Amino acid sequence: MKQISLCAILILLVSHGAWAEGDGNKQRKILRTSQMVLKEIQKSPDQNIPMNLISKAKAIIIFPTMFKGGFFLGARYGKGIASVRSSEMGKWGPPAFLYTTGASLGFQIGAEAVDLILLVMSQRGIEGLLSEKFTLGGDIAISAGPVGRHAEASADIFMQGEIYSYSRSKGIFSGISLKGTVIASDSDANLAYYGHPYTAKEILLTGQVRKVPESGKQFMKIFNKLAPPSFSKRK
Repeated sequence: MKQISLCAILILLVSHGAWAEGDGNKQRKILRTSQMVLKEIQKSPDQNIPMNLISKAKAIIIFPTMFKGGFFLGARYGKGIASVRSSEMGKWGPPAFLYTTGASLGFQIGAEAVDLILLVMSQRGIEGLLSEKFTLGGDIAISAGPVGRHAEASADIFMQGEIYSYSRSKGIFSGISLKGTVIASDSDANLAYYGHPYTAKEILLTGQVRKVPESGKQFMKIFNKLAPPSFSKRK
């Protein structure tokens, strides 16, 4: 019975994701909502990400509205973006599109839509982004990041991890865990947006994107304001 319930949840979540393919319109919406999520979280003094932490992040991943549901067995599905910070100027680069799936065991009842932000702090974390897929809590360690006005002074003690997570709930759910979440490159979305089947590596690291759409330029401009580099990276 539990297996049937989990299968039903996965079918519902993945079928929702199937609607997200198109000629780039859906990808532009993901970019806009990702900007909105980061902007709203950073404007909240009690839930924002400490600037001295986000300014040192090597990459950022955002899943605006990741769907989760379950009855003891849970499932999750979502589409989002990743951007890598330039090692020279500290500026955010063109976005690569991703999707996430996962299943979990344990006490969990309900359904939820979650805004998820992941800060990638290490080179190993970036290398995970470039793989075909990687698993949070398995291939790469993940921890809940510090939040709020009182976390700023002590955020430096959190600089030992590889990925820090920040989430904002839009529903009701009991028993939330990101362990076992799989993140993979969304090749169909990258093709729809850029008009070329770029890989995550080509977009995020090797600078193969020759023409960034206007919405991508706007995305980079906004993120560079919301999450500027640390002073040591500025020229």
